[in-house]
Amino acid sequence: MNIVSIIPARMSASRFPGKPMKKIHGLPMVAHCYFRSSLCKDVSDTYVATCDEEIFDYIESIGGKAIMTSDLHERASDRVAEAMIDIEKQTSKTIDLIVMVQGDEPMITPTMITQAISPFKSDENISVVNLMAKIKSIEEFNDPNEIKVVVDSLSNALYFSRAPIPYSKDGIKELNALKQVCVIPFKRDYLLQYNNTEETPLEIMESVDMMRILENGKNVRMVLTSEESFSVDTEEDRKRVEELMLNDHLMQSYK
Repeated sequence: MNIVSIIPARMSASRFPGKPMKKIHGLPMVAHCYFRSSLCKDVSDTYVATCDEEIFDYIESIGGKAIMTSDLHERASDRVAEAMIDIEKQTSKTIDLIVMVQGDEPMITPTMITQAISPFKSDENISVVNLMAKIKSIEEFNDPNEIKVVVDSLSNALYFSRAPIPYSKDGIKELNALKQVCVIPFKRDYLLQYNNTEETPLEIMESVDMMRILENGKNVRMVLTSEESFSVDTEEDRKRVEELMLNDHLMQSYK
């Protein structure tokens, strides 16, 4: 199976402009994402998809692979799909699975990618998977930058929201909530189908891409990971992640 990781990254992020190149332990955040994704042995190759020459040139300078994409994309999945088609043309190989790894997840581990793609090996009906992790604090539960998810008994997503869900009418006595971790594998053709589907009302209201799938009656399989990861949406997040990565052993494996 030809599995490729693609990291969408752009400098004009509204909440934290220039964040892919913000440094964590001396390296731009996008470099951590690239090196760590590349360490996964289940992935054939890793690319960064960007519309910014600064990011493109940097990735090539460290021996990485980058694809220039349009600067008109509003959604990361559109950028990833364009890059996927370009990669297939360059390599003359059809890609089976695309793993979209958001460029603001500098703590991603190879294990997380392996976990995310594992359901495809046992269930041919699965088209898209998301990782999820347990929420560990009330602050995180209430943070609109953290996308919360509730799941059914088969670990399919029931709903995604930036609001704190599930709601407890008796107050929170024990925190039992889950968050989306942005490691998202798609089957190749399903990614193209997804991008050709119109945006849906709840997707727009929540600003959560995966709601488009649920609103069209399809499943998003969720996989629980115990690996620790935090997305970076603010300077405060960057400082927190830098502290959490002080003794990170994977940084010693970067090449």
